[in-house]
Amino acid sequence: MKKGDRIEGVIEEIRFPNRGVFHEGDTEVQVKNALPGQKVAVRVSKKRSHTAEAGLLEVLEKSPKELEPPCPQSGVCGGCLYLSLPYEETLNIKQIQVMKLLQGALDLAREEGKERETWQSVTSWYTGILSSPRIFGFRNKMEFTFGDEEKGGPLTLGMHRRGSFHDIADASSCVIVDGDFRQILAATRQFFTERNIPFLHRYQQEGYLRHLLVRKAAHTGEILVDLVTTRQAAALPVPEETLLGDFAACLERLPLEGELVGVLHTRNDSIADVVEDQGTDVLYGRDYFLEKLLGLTFKVTPFSFFQTNSYSAEVLYSTARQYIQGLFPPLSEDGSLNRGPVIYDLYCGTGTISQLVAPTASHVYGIEIVEEAVQAAKENAERNGIKNCTFVAGDVLKKLDELEEKPDLIILDPPRDGIHPKALPKILAYGVPYILYISCKPTSLARDLPSFLHEGYRPVKGCSVDQFCFSGNVETIVLLKKEQ
Repeated sequence: MKKGDRIEGVIEEIRFPNRGVFHEGDTEVQVKNALPGQKVAVRVSKKRSHTAEAGLLEVLEKSPKELEPPCPQSGVCGGCLYLSLPYEETLNIKQIQVMKLLQGALDLAREEGKERETWQSVTSWYTGILSSPRIFGFRNKMEFTFGDEEKGGPLTLGMHRRGSFHDIADASSCVIVDGDFRQILAATRQFFTERNIPFLHRYQQEGYLRHLLVRKAAHTGEILVDLVTTRQAAALPVPEETLLGDFAACLERLPLEGELVGVLHTRNDSIADVVEDQGTDVLYGRDYFLEKLLGLTFKVTPFSFFQTNSYSAEVLYSTARQYIQGLFPPLSEDGSLNRGPVIYDLYCGTGTISQLVAPTASHVYGIEIVEEAVQAAKENAERNGIKNCTFVAGDVLKKLDELEEKPDLIILDPPRDGIHPKALPKILAYGVPYILYISCKPTSLARDLPSFLHEGYRPVKGCSVDQFCFSGNVETIVLLKKEQ
């Protein structure tokens, strides 16, 4: 086997997040975006001694478990990797992936001389994966991109095509959002098509339309829409103010099931293909929506972090709260005894989990780098009548040194890349009795876990929660206890 060869094989397993594996002789071949059981033809792109990377050419035979996908863009859009598989099968795939990653982390720690019988097998504390209460129409946030499906084609609004930075796949039939998303999407595309408004061409960096951000609260039905454009308004066929006013009025007239509470306009001239706030104006209503989780109300702003699946977020946070409850003596009714633990909630976003665990704590300190999220967290705590939460805006690495009251428990809910390598030693230096790690990327958790084990922490319990149905992503919770 050499680079450029065309070979065939049957996918034996999927490694996180989307890498299929089969064997050709003594060589392990890895290919993205295949499904277990599929017979595939691939082209070898890299070859090492006993491994090879390959690009998928075609699926020669479907997996025996595959079904007719409910979305016509399945396999075209870069979003839902497992949409043609039964939901229970997707849970099984993710559970196996997480268990293998965590077991690998335990094995690495043991090889480095930190063997502990109580945690050397992941099966002794990891209890599996919890399903999402809703598997279709569950997303409360989507970032759609303006572009075309083929060069020079009509305006399209949707998701990037799988494996492409430029081509856009139409998302008008997307099944992981509800009908209001699809209606807003269709109306937006028609509005700008009729007015011949150009989208941003990435190579030339010319054009006006960039993204459409839609957020809808699952439990309150409130909807927030943000149109993201460049500042290249001079070339528009109508004044920008008129165009944007007409756009907001167009959305206001839609017969939505939910309530449109705000239409925003964000300017973004960044070269990177991301939604970046370089100035936002309110075209209609307000610049936030309200969502309810487990009896509490949360204000969510356009660029603050909030779990994208409100239904399974309740499963996630209920599980996290259950893990914490029982670790410390309950507070007395008059507050005179058992002061309760001091909890640090690092990477706290809009303060969701801080407020959910506040009744079990004497005080909760939340740190978040996004200032608008911290402001929303403060307002959320006041709205919910919670007085024992303090929220701090800034980098976790820097703000940890400024907190004087030391924690009894630390909650870690870091971004996808995990905990910053410089922040991890500071967190470990506290030597707190318990750490609750909530991870949205199991490879980051697996990378960080040996550091905790080396400092004397052991996993007490853990599980995964399917926040991202049919995608390759999964959320995982691990409770760690400091050995005495």
